[in-house]
Amino acid sequence: LPGLASARSSDRNQPMDVEADRTDALLTDDSESTLSGNVRITQGTLEIESDTATIERKAGDISKVTLVGAPARMRQVADNGEPMTAQARQIVYTLGNDVILLTGGVVIEKPRGNLRGETIKYDLGTGRLDGGGDGRRVSMRILPKPAAPKPAGSGD
Repeated sequence: LPGLASARSSDRNQPMDVEADRTDALLTDDSESTLSGNVRITQGTLEIESDTATIERKAGDISKVTLVGAPARMRQVADNGEPMTAQARQIVYTLGNDVILLTGGVVIEKPRGNLRGETIKYDLGTGRLDGGGDGRRVSMRILPKPAAPKPAGSGD
């Protein structure tokens, strides 16, 4: 999946908007907040939908986000303008090490291909996808690069 690591870099500097049917939250520097029912999180081009979300904060910063759904879904537009979607029953984003762990019916789709499996670890810093190792197979489809248009009058 070429370009998967190129998530929109400016999204992290945008405000995060969170909506849910219910919340159980503390707005302190070291806290855990649980949101449930039709959870929607947006930040720049990043859009997340899940049944529940648990947001952990340490020293005032978000340190970990756990999304659970049937499935939980993420969409984001990369710096190069390409969309990426991901879905899984559970998505855990650990901000300190920039790793997203997707488990349960994982599907990651980009315009040039997709990746499916039960467990996929995605390192945002390097773009490395580490899948499988859980006794289940992973599958990947890579589409060919579109052919460049032929110049007019080339006599095909």
